[in-house]
Amino acid sequence: MASYGVGAAAYGVKDSGFGTFLLLFYNQVVGVPAATVGFVVMCALVIDAFVDPTVGFLSDRTNTRWGRRHPWMYGAALPIMLGWILLWNPPTSSQQAALGWLFVLAVLVRSAVSAYEVPSQALAAELSGDYDERTRIMAYRYLFGWAGGLLMLISAYIYFLAPAPGYPNGLLNPAGYRGFALAGALFMGVTILVSAIGTHRQIPFLPKPDTKRQTLRENFRQIKETVRNRAFVILMLAGIAAYTGQGITYAMSNYLYSFVWRFTGMTFVYFSLSLFVGVGIAFVTAPRLGARFSKPHAAAIAALLGVAIGTTPYWLRLAGLFPPLGSAAMLPALFVCAGLSTAFGVTAYILGASMLADVVEDSEARTGRRSEGMFFAGGFFVQKCTSGIGIFVCGLILAAAGFPAKAVPGAVPAATLDRLTLIYAGAILVFYLLAAFFYTRFPFGRAEHQLRMARLAGEPEIDSAPRNPLA
Repeated sequence: MASYGVGAAAYGVKDSGFGTFLLLFYNQVVGVPAATVGFVVMCALVIDAFVDPTVGFLSDRTNTRWGRRHPWMYGAALPIMLGWILLWNPPTSSQQAALGWLFVLAVLVRSAVSAYEVPSQALAAELSGDYDERTRIMAYRYLFGWAGGLLMLISAYIYFLAPAPGYPNGLLNPAGYRGFALAGALFMGVTILVSAIGTHRQIPFLPKPDTKRQTLRENFRQIKETVRNRAFVILMLAGIAAYTGQGITYAMSNYLYSFVWRFTGMTFVYFSLSLFVGVGIAFVTAPRLGARFSKPHAAAIAALLGVAIGTTPYWLRLAGLFPPLGSAAMLPALFVCAGLSTAFGVTAYILGASMLADVVEDSEARTGRRSEGMFFAGGFFVQKCTSGIGIFVCGLILAAAGFPAKAVPGAVPAATLDRLTLIYAGAILVFYLLAAFFYTRFPFGRAEHQLRMARLAGEPEIDSAPRNPLA
């Protein structure tokens, strides 16, 4: 499980970089308007709409001595590393050149990440068919994914983007992003290869469904039949809502923490550590909640608690009830809310990913085909799509709040910060409410999954209903 999970650290690095620093870098450092950056990143998603399902479909039909998934996992490492370095080193000749560079490199990086992440995620449904063990597997994946992202965040705040001569706010230092890019590329390459090598010995035990050559029309017919699965559609709707909320939070984080809460230096590190404490709580609690309760309802409750706790500091601030800036209680209160919000939010994501793995056998029972790659391609596209939407929405929020370019912490008017926090908190509240609603509409649970697994294994069905002894 650890070997499998460690590969998610690469996506954590990519996701934290895209979500936390990309908009800030191209807006405040390169000097491109925030709304324009968000629009370009979202436009790059058009390519992802074709790349992700293509990778999923092809990996489902890959047939080599290294299995279906591992050739893709090994092959993705180098393109991810090169694309990541180039993304953070744009031309500075004009805004148009920088935007073109951003579009091309965003497509390249996300396509390369898809070539690894889609087959790797699909591997989860192949490693185990057990209803509860899948939740534990996904818990490892989220633990390492968040660990990778937070490790790069901490490294950025402590070292790469720390205050430097001429840059009291290190987040605005162009030179720091070059080191940040190189370190991230090396880290992603190493974790991908460690995961691929660590799970390589499982290849002989993975499912080996028969694949046959088909016409293009037959392939499209099968794809359409697969993705029309009702449980899959519901999870995609829940994922769109939940990950859009997360994408907005990521993209807004440096604006909120630098300008609203006035974080500096090591405060960013302590805050990142509080988030990882929350991830650790989710790692322990999500499998237990999934084993004891219904996964769909546990995910819905977790999503609601996460957004309620996460937005509490902003509602209290607007009401004048949150500890003021500089007070001894402000940072502890903020850290506790952030840690608990992360714990509940990540719990919902883990349970949602576990439910997506369960959809594989539901589809197999209906179609006769295993389509892990297609389903997890859809889930991964939702994650990438909503991170792009999150950056776009963040740009709109900044524009609606009248937030200035190249702003200086402490110099932004209080009215602007109030508008910013009000719009932000209201937006993510709406998205997580939608996520909770869709989670509760997931159509099956443990009993249906276990019965389905027994049927697929050819075991005799046992009627577990109580019998009338007088019948």
